[in-house]
Amino acid sequence: MSKLEEIKKILHEKNASLVVAYGNGDIKEYYQNRIKDIKDILHENENALKGAIIADKVIGKVASSVLTVAGVKEIYTDILSKYAIPVLEENHIKYEYETLVPFVQNNDKTGMCPMENKFKDENDIHMIYNEMIKNG
Repeated sequence: MSKLEEIKKILHEKNASLVVAYGNGDIKEYYQNRIKDIKDILHENENALKGAIIADKVIGKVASSVLTVAGVKEIYTDILSKYAIPVLEENHIKYEYETLVPFVQNNDKTGMCPMENKFKDENDIHMIYNEMIKNG
């Protein structure tokens, strides 16, 4: 079983929101909503995700931008926003998904996630990273 298959299995069996296979071989699961876990990981160590493989419930433009700048090499997600695809493809991040959606929904499922909406047309992923991680 590949690392990606292993962390996908953990994501679904433990109902985690995020599972990270770190570059050093450690695997850890997380349970917060949105990108809070990613932000916590990067606030603790901005190099923690270099070379990591990620399995996440939902990846949109913001998460794909942050993970790309953080150095993730591969991503699986249950739900992928169409806004994330150009970021991943332009930066040669390998990705798999279960369901492609037009956008990440807000918490009450009445429209677009405010962060996805704010950054949907932004091409500078480093600016998104800085706003979300350094300033966020």
